[in-house]
Amino acid sequence: MNALKLPEGWEDPSPKAPSSTRRRRLSHLSALESESIHIMREVAAECANPVLLFSGGKDSIVMLRLAEKAFRPGKFPFPLLHIDTEHNFPEVIDYRNRRAAELGERLIVRSVQDSIDRGRIVPKTPDESRNRMQSVTLLDAIGEFGFDACFGGARRDEEKARAKERIFSFRDDFGQWDPKNQRPELWDLYNTRVHKGEHMRVFPISNWTELDIWQYIGQERLEIPSIYFAHRRDVVARGNGFLAINELVKPKSDEVPENRMVRFRTVGDMPCTCAVESSADTVEAIIRETAATRITERGATRMDDQVAEAAMELRKKEGYF
Repeated sequence: MNALKLPEGWEDPSPKAPSSTRRRRLSHLSALESESIHIMREVAAECANPVLLFSGGKDSIVMLRLAEKAFRPGKFPFPLLHIDTEHNFPEVIDYRNRRAAELGERLIVRSVQDSIDRGRIVPKTPDESRNRMQSVTLLDAIGEFGFDACFGGARRDEEKARAKERIFSFRDDFGQWDPKNQRPELWDLYNTRVHKGEHMRVFPISNWTELDIWQYIGQERLEIPSIYFAHRRDVVARGNGFLAINELVKPKSDEVPENRMVRFRTVGDMPCTCAVESSADTVEAIIRETAATRITERGATRMDDQVAEAAMELRKKEGYF
């Protein structure tokens, strides 16, 4: 469309932006960062008692960095919460505790084992995966503290059930998610209203990919747990991957222990989180490896997501994050 031609001698009344502003374009990572910070500040402004779920994994590490950019030099307007299955890799738990202390932020830990001891959870077998059990402990913690919004580091590219979920995911007074009853999010406008007992799960990095996460970790020079980098470890081939041998994972009679160069793409319980063969021992090498892979993060590493086509969706309906 041609610009309106003004009569001779008239001045154009429209404001002129400085030339430096007109030329400025956000990079891909800067645009994602800006959106995530906007979402975090929206929650802080609209919700009475939010909390940030922090596991020590790469996604929640990025969430902490975004919270720093959103709220420093002040303290975060929410505590950190970890639902500890006590089957986690020790390197990750050490990192979790140290990072929370470095930030000077309050870390709340609630244990799946405590829920089992109190009879809130009854495992079917002693070696059953505790990943699904986290839903009970998480919902109990939300009720205990009265949280009305829980930040989670979930991304849409992780798994198809997460691809269905909105950035602000409404949970009813039983903590359940209904994929057919989600609120519209038009023009980045979010409906944060909940009644007593209901709450929101909020995913500020929902639009990020695994590659975006690693590029951001590299850009911000963020420290991460050592298990993300390639290292030699005793493993056993089981299912579609390699499980690390430890006090919770012993080789079966027909399995042969191997010592392989591996790394972990995600962190979770030792009995259900598989390592992948890799030589990537730096963030730059991980970025190159992630850009080239054709296997999804969850599909390659989590045995609990491989038990059924809709395993993640069923867990989320029960209250899983």
